[in-house]
Amino acid sequence: MARILVVEDEDNIAMVLEFLLARDGHAHTRLAEGAAALSAIRADRPDLVLLDVMLPDMSGYEIVERLRADPGLSGVRILLMTARGSLVERRRGLALGADGFIAKPFELSELRAEMTRLLA
Repeated sequence: MARILVVEDEDNIAMVLEFLLARDGHAHTRLAEGAAALSAIRADRPDLVLLDVMLPDMSGYEIVERLRADPGLSGVRILLMTARGSLVERRRGLALGADGFIAKPFELSELRAEMTRLLA
């Protein structure tokens, strides 16, 4: 069972993600702000972070940069999620060190496939 942190400020999207994760048997926590997410990642070292790019207090890109700059956290797997799924956004996220990128709205099968790949 994987430990997954969901960092998503939109309740409707977070509820779908939490339902999917629970159904698939993953332990998960949900946060809606980047600063809280950074603290939780440092404390809990989740197996995977599902990270929204647009958060109220800091961007998902900034979180990726901070995690990748910290040698103790550089191995945490990060799947960026954004409603702005352009090629430029994808390239930026992957260049900063995200392990995957998925555009919202996404198909659940697409999300599952990315999660399986990242947790393998």
